[in-house]
Amino acid sequence: MQTIDEALEKLGRSDFRSRFSLSQKDMEYIDSKGLETIRSHAEDFIKARLAPSFIPNDGKQTPMRGHPVFKAQHACACCCRGCLNKWYRIPVDRELSEIQQKKIVNLLMAWIEREYKNNKNSHA
Repeated sequence: MQTIDEALEKLGRSDFRSRFSLSQKDMEYIDSKGLETIRSHAEDFIKARLAPSFIPNDGKQTPMRGHPVFKAQHACACCCRGCLNKWYRIPVDRELSEIQQKKIVNLLMAWIEREYKNNKNSHA
């Protein structure tokens, strides 16, 4: 079982995954809503779009932009069941447990918080 830091380090070595970052618009959205609201959105997105055992549009259910959580999902390989299986060996055809959902949300929030902090520091 890898830690969040280990997962983020591994994802950072992926050419594709490491290309994602928060935009100025994402930063402003986080500023206006707060990180607890963003976490709540992440919980809702994961429960509705990733947790079911069958997802009719799997592989296409997560937009590439429009919300900081969507970017985090792509950056963290938590965008579809295929990526969850490839990166974390989570079976494709089984509903995600509450614990799995919580771990995914924690990973997404860790990525968002790092990006947020790094972007804030670089614009200070």
